[in-house]
Amino acid sequence: MFETLTDAARAAAAHEQIQQYFREHSEWFCTLSDASVQKLRRDELTIDLVNGRLIFSCWTEQGTRSWRVGGWKWSGEKLLLEASRRLGAERPVIEIIPRASAISIAATVKAARLLRCEQLAQLAASSRAGFAKIERTSLSPGARRGQPGKYARIILRQKHQRIAVTGSVASSKASETDAFLASALLWFTRTSERSRPPYIQQLWLIVSREIKKSLVTRLALLHDSLREAIVVCEVDDVWTELAEIPCPARKELWKKRLSRFPPGPAAEVSELAAAITAEAPNAIDIVHARHGQTLRYLGMPFARVRRVFSTERVWFGIEGSHRRLLEEKTFHFYAELMNDLREHRSAAAADHRHALYRNAAEAWLESILRRDITKLDPGLIIAPLYAQFRLARGGRLGVRPIDLLALRQDGRLVVIELKVSEDREHVLQGADYWQRVEAHRRRGNIARARLFGERKISNQAPLVYLVAPTLRFHPAFQTLARTISGDIEIYRFDINEDWRSGVRVMRRLRVN
Repeated sequence: MFETLTDAARAAAAHEQIQQYFREHSEWFCTLSDASVQKLRRDELTIDLVNGRLIFSCWTEQGTRSWRVGGWKWSGEKLLLEASRRLGAERPVIEIIPRASAISIAATVKAARLLRCEQLAQLAASSRAGFAKIERTSLSPGARRGQPGKYARIILRQKHQRIAVTGSVASSKASETDAFLASALLWFTRTSERSRPPYIQQLWLIVSREIKKSLVTRLALLHDSLREAIVVCEVDDVWTELAEIPCPARKELWKKRLSRFPPGPAAEVSELAAAITAEAPNAIDIVHARHGQTLRYLGMPFARVRRVFSTERVWFGIEGSHRRLLEEKTFHFYAELMNDLREHRSAAAADHRHALYRNAAEAWLESILRRDITKLDPGLIIAPLYAQFRLARGGRLGVRPIDLLALRQDGRLVVIELKVSEDREHVLQGADYWQRVEAHRRRGNIARARLFGERKISNQAPLVYLVAPTLRFHPAFQTLARTISGDIEIYRFDINEDWRSGVRVMRRLRVN
């Protein structure tokens, strides 16, 4: 049972005990809300007591993240925290495991996943009426050395061909579709190139019902020869039966029912939001939401304007910290926050390890391009330009927004996906966004919403711009780009590593 932190006294007691646990071990493994596992030193984990609230912070690949802790439990082997962030929009249970215990836990997890891998191999082989022999089974590499992978790697052999089979041996969800498909395509490509007769001619993807719908949609975007080599099978809940799933042709995607398209251009900026923006017009931008506006300083949210009983109010504070209502007695805290942002959220900042400098880096790059998208491509119109654009009214759960949706001077839509660190799914994300935008363009939804005013939308498919610093493209980027159908125009934009000082395009090329 979790101990719920219902008052300041309980929070203070929990703070002392958790600090003691952290002092007893120099290294920890932390499993975060996105299922990623971080190996952290003791000084990269902090538990703070702020105004009677327990705040847990740690270093992640996206920078420092903080959560409010509502409950906790120590099992003797690991620490569990019931956490929340983004005003309760995310409520993960965070696992923090001492390194010594993590070794034994990893061994147990690996054994369990290898057993499921063997079960999956037997199931796949038997589905071919006994004509397939299991040649090899293994797990994919883990996220870090010593960690078990979450995907099965199986080779079946028949008289005239081999079959590559892969599927998840851990729990999966729709948001992990791109990660699974990227892993499968890379393994299939590399294994096929190294194989000897009989050659590997098919790739079987064994999936659960959670990801089958999103996966078959992605497969329709692959080039024909690869798509024809792939067979998708759904496994039942008890792992006793496989059912083949038909993969739709591209033209079938345009017949699917679409989610309701969001309304047109956002409402006017409120007076309070305009007044705050005027303090630093070259740094502060506004993101419109259903219930008001979010203000960002070079991409980092620091204030929200909401209407309460016909009166506008402002709440301020960095994500993960305590938010305060802006009023006379709290104005000095607001002034301190703005001074910190000016000092540390700057290309000229002295401390590059400061959280305000490292966090929300992609949003920082987005904010630079929002001010002048022609730095990326002179053919793009400067405004309107839509950031974090959702193609579903209200934003469906698990559907990611498009970083930037733009229009070229010739009327062609452009989907822009930004990365500032290596991301293997970069290409597949861009292709998925292309499919969503193209579906709405074909239905006329984008033109009817008048997103770009009186400008005419071209009767051509969108372009995809994938943007990252030159040294931050994943090594597998080009391999995955070649799997996408050639009629989807995808371009790679290499920008300068010091993009915070100003974006410069170092190279642009078509990648598929």
